[in-house]
Amino acid sequence: MLLCFIALSENDYNGHLGARISSIFVILFVSSAFTFFPVVAKRMLDLAAEVYVERKYGVHKDETATGIFIQGGNQDNHLSQGPCNQKKSTSHTQTTPTWTSESDSITAEQSSRQQITAFLILEFGIIFHCVIIGLNLGVTGSEFATLYPVLVFHQSFEGLGIGAQISAIPFGHRPWLPWMLCAMYGLTTPVSIAIGLGVRNTYNPGSKTALIVQGILNAISAGVLIYSGLVELLARDFSFDPCRTKRRSHLLYIVFCTLLGAGVMALIGMWA
Repeated sequence: MLLCFIALSENDYNGHLGARISSIFVILFVSSAFTFFPVVAKRMLDLAAEVYVERKYGVHKDETATGIFIQGGNQDNHLSQGPCNQKKSTSHTQTTPTWTSESDSITAEQSSRQQITAFLILEFGIIFHCVIIGLNLGVTGSEFATLYPVLVFHQSFEGLGIGAQISAIPFGHRPWLPWMLCAMYGLTTPVSIAIGLGVRNTYNPGSKTALIVQGILNAISAGVLIYSGLVELLARDFSFDPCRTKRRSHLLYIVFCTLLGAGVMALIGMWA
């Protein structure tokens, strides 16, 4: 029965070409703007990463529950943690011999590489997902009118979370890398929409081949994002970071942000 249904499914494209073309530029703008903003603000305006920490909880941890998106990487950057680690750093500087500076430099470089690697895993998981939603937006039928504004909000929140995470990672002698990562996210969905429009009359999202490809990419994306959320973010921030959870009021606040973000993205998922 399932194979018969797949075989009988047809292309759902129903016009609205102008609106679909506009979605390329609208999503390109909002994705890029929200992704680049935290990076530009941190580097050009010298805004501390702490400004975005609560927003990162609300924006990133939302999608652990939905399997769509979650922030990876490590937020416990010693240069952007806040008063707790700043005090430790000051005390360490006053009492540690100078011969440890080289060891500290090596440790910082290793930490930077670990954070970058974790974030790259996250970003490629997101890109797999963005390819699918971009293609679907280009060829979808009656759902286009609902999916379009939903994806605008989705890409905005997702971009802000990615940019906030990038702004908290020390890239060292790779100053070009954060800009490239922001550009990759900003371009992926619009390019996928354009590809979807290019094959709008021939691509059948309900075909057996298309469903298999979508299933594989979505499975990879969901697995990567859930792992990143549970291991790289939630566990480190709540279980392995006593500084961040030392104050009960602050702990309750970030838990509230986590649940609020999950609720908002679950609500958006009703129409996505």
